[in-house]
Amino acid sequence: MMGEKKERYLYLDCSSGISGDMTVGALLDLGADREVLEKALESLGVGGYHLHFGRKKKCGIDAFDFDVHLEDEDSHGEHAHSHEHGGDGHSHGEHAHSHEHGGDGHSHGERAHGHVHAHDHIHRNLNDIFAIIDRLNTDDCVKALARRMFSIVAEAESKAHGIALEEVHFHEVGAIDSIVDIVSAAVCFHNLGISRVYVSPLAEGQGYVRCQHGVMPVPVPATANIASGHGLTLRFTHNQGEMVTPTGAAIAAALRTEDAMPECYTIEKIGIGAGNKDFEQANILRAMLICPKEKTQEVWVLEANLDDCAGEALGFAMEQLLEAGARDVWYTPAFMKKNRPGYTLHVLCGASEIGRMEQIVFSATTTIGIRRYPVERTVMERETRRVRTRYGEVTAKLCRLGEQVSCYPEYESVRSICREKGLGFQEVFAGVAEDIRSCCG
Repeated sequence: MMGEKKERYLYLDCSSGISGDMTVGALLDLGADREVLEKALESLGVGGYHLHFGRKKKCGIDAFDFDVHLEDEDSHGEHAHSHEHGGDGHSHGEHAHSHEHGGDGHSHGERAHGHVHAHDHIHRNLNDIFAIIDRLNTDDCVKALARRMFSIVAEAESKAHGIALEEVHFHEVGAIDSIVDIVSAAVCFHNLGISRVYVSPLAEGQGYVRCQHGVMPVPVPATANIASGHGLTLRFTHNQGEMVTPTGAAIAAALRTEDAMPECYTIEKIGIGAGNKDFEQANILRAMLICPKEKTQEVWVLEANLDDCAGEALGFAMEQLLEAGARDVWYTPAFMKKNRPGYTLHVLCGASEIGRMEQIVFSATTTIGIRRYPVERTVMERETRRVRTRYGEVTAKLCRLGEQVSCYPEYESVRSICREKGLGFQEVFAGVAEDIRSCCG
């Protein structure tokens, strides 16, 4: 048995889109340590910005407002996030551009400033960004997560522009903004000790957005490529404009660990991050710490008493029922009328399977009557994995119920090892189980 370490489950409710600053705001509102974040960002050694921490109301909902103010823009009387093209002020490309030949050498920058700064001609490629991230004074897993998020954006840009990954560059001003958003998301996520993440479908707008390339359809190419490449589900709304930025999509793709929400859960805590656009619904990102609850299923038990059926026939009936999809089949000894010894057949199945199971029981046994009744059962979440052990690769079943986690080697895998290596079942089972616990723990 495992489960000593408490797992924390995060649910990102992206029903009003997702962006970098919305994610950081939601995680800070959820309890991430602001001081830890600020110290981590200081260790990057990147200047030209200052952070805004505050609160604002979106459609009457109180939300945490996190923003990155670029000092160069502030000096020109502009807010760092005009948010013309997205929740975090990013238009398509996350400040990236390609070096195109035959033009002016530069394609687009995330921000359409309307004016040019001297350092706009300084650019960083992905390796430059990684070198900055590596200066982080934090755990290696935070650096790895930040690199992963940036890689997802760069790969999407590479595909959108038809260029090699190393040719994707980030304008200096835009890169600062993206670095701070992405590193902040990674730091806050790690600070909360989250281990598993569920992501809702990402609500996206319609129409077009304008950037330095011209007019782009929503979702913009980078966002569409991230959703396509990482299995994110998009849900279109009637809102005009961009609701899912490339940074937001990259964060969702990098953090998500689960394909489907648990059927039942309780909410431990809620954090709300504010966006900077106004829609009919509140432009917010909700991040919830949840506790999955045990799953209860209604199933049916079919029973028949048998006192004149051969043992071989009973064995064959069990095989047929299991092959037909019965959840479980078992026999219990019983004493019938006149004290005749016999067996009671039990079949566990779903409501839709009752007719098929009864037909098999009548045809494979001597019974002339079947009784049935509904029961409820609690089942653990189950996952099958291939795990490498001291005896080679085996199939293991990983089961979870809340904080309780159990992992078992499948019988067929253990049997194959025993036959192949001439070892005893108990010896192999114990060794394999130990290796699985070490790997899955």
